[in-house]
Amino acid sequence: MKEKKNKPQKPQKPKFETDKLKGKTKLMHSRNISKWGFDFHPQVSIISGLLVLFFIGATLKDPTRVNEILSGVKSSITDNWNWFFIMSANIFLVFPVYLMFSKLGEVRLGGPKAKPEYTNFAWYSMLISAGMGIGLMFWSVGEPLYHATTKMPITDGNSIGEALGITFYHWGFHPWGIYALVALSLAFFAYNRGLPLSLRSVFYPIFKDRVFGWVGDIIDITAVISCLFGLATSLGFGSKQINAGLNFLLGVPQSPEVQVLIIIVITFIATVSVVSGIGKGVRILSELNMKVAAVFLILIIVLGPTLYMVRGFNNGLGFYLNNLISISFFTENGNKWQGSWTIFYWAWWISWSPFVGMFIARISKGRTVREFMLAILIVPTLLSFIWMSAFGGTALFQNSIDGGALLNAVNNNVATSLFAMIQNLEISSLFKMVLSTMGTFLVISFFVTSSDSGSLVVDNLTSGGKMDSPVPQRIFWAVMEGTIAAALLIAGGSEALSALQTGVILSGLPFTVMLLAMTYSLHIGLKNDFNKLKQYREDKLLNKIFNEKIHGEFEKIIK
Repeated sequence: MKEKKNKPQKPQKPKFETDKLKGKTKLMHSRNISKWGFDFHPQVSIISGLLVLFFIGATLKDPTRVNEILSGVKSSITDNWNWFFIMSANIFLVFPVYLMFSKLGEVRLGGPKAKPEYTNFAWYSMLISAGMGIGLMFWSVGEPLYHATTKMPITDGNSIGEALGITFYHWGFHPWGIYALVALSLAFFAYNRGLPLSLRSVFYPIFKDRVFGWVGDIIDITAVISCLFGLATSLGFGSKQINAGLNFLLGVPQSPEVQVLIIIVITFIATVSVVSGIGKGVRILSELNMKVAAVFLILIIVLGPTLYMVRGFNNGLGFYLNNLISISFFTENGNKWQGSWTIFYWAWWISWSPFVGMFIARISKGRTVREFMLAILIVPTLLSFIWMSAFGGTALFQNSIDGGALLNAVNNNVATSLFAMIQNLEISSLFKMVLSTMGTFLVISFFVTSSDSGSLVVDNLTSGGKMDSPVPQRIFWAVMEGTIAAALLIAGGSEALSALQTGVILSGLPFTVMLLAMTYSLHIGLKNDFNKLKQYREDKLLNKIFNEKIHGEFEKIIK
């Protein structure tokens, strides 16, 4: 009787929990209410909606009292928890950098054979438009001016390099590290584990099946509230700047009432866009934003003090990179300056992170972890630095030769800073009108992009992670975002800017804790995937070597 030859076993593909988890996801979606043109997760949607409506109602009933409470909460958080924001933001930057250079960077979102759904240009356009569009327009003139003309405890002086360097710090690697962390976590557990595209999914390695119950509900509710307040802050800034642009172009008066009306109109436009989804409305608007913004930037560089901008970029980048570690760990006693700037920014980016992270996750399938991190950390950061150097550098130059007139205009109303800077350029009135029109258009288009992409994300969270939900549901959350922004403007009155900052700091604190847990959970998931892929590759290699050896022995026998 002949002995059976041992045939090499075909290496098995790495087995994950995907099928099991897909079954859990279907079970969770079975809890959704699908009536009246809606398809929503009742616990997340109803509780989030009630909390939002309670805030809006309380604000409209007694805006003065609400503003006092918000101011007190802001002071308490910035005085006692500034160290927590600072240390957490550093962790959120170091961890993505570690992933970028580690072997875990080889993991591909969606599996080894997944392909990107969007071109690089469309991808980068949507990244930047969603991440910082309105913020760059609002602060690019005012922030460098503030830093150059007020004593900063974080530096020794107020040179152009230090002013732009601290601006780079607030708009550079740290915010994009936060976005990258949340986006990668969401994309990995959605595309590589088959879980719903929801914040609860990220915590599966920690809480296991409990993420499909009340634990997951709390996580998603926190994310929805954080996202709504982060978006409302940006929409509030945008409405104030649009009002300033319309005042310059058409003489429209600047007031909270006009800004609320602007929010209503823009929310309507955003609703039309959000109905068409990411593939059409959001993508088309994002690409248009980037093209108009590129022309706008080039015109400012050419028509403004070009050499001054270049020197400012060099000095600012040199200061930022040379002092990155020291400024990243600086924590102020008393916290007046840091509370209004760094802590506000870190809370803002963290509050925005569910929205930006989920949006980036939805458009990033097929990218490797390394490609993903390199793109998100480097490309938008570098473009932000160039933008800040052009607009901030022009403002610093103008302020140095006009005796501080531009600074006075900015101090009176920071929303007018961009248009005041354009007005001071030594160009014809026609060119000033063209630039102001472009600036106003960009603020509006970034406003719309942020609102519609944010609505899609909030809708995603409140539907249990479903990718496509009914149109009426998208409209509801688009209206809620605009209403919160209007409520914050009404509550703040003349101090509306402070009210917007307070709202985002309040929502950012609890979500920071969630992001720290998310870091741990993502590391567990990536390491598990990489180990299984490594074993699969090793088995495949051994099989290949074995087959080659058998083939060689067979050839010897033939000869």
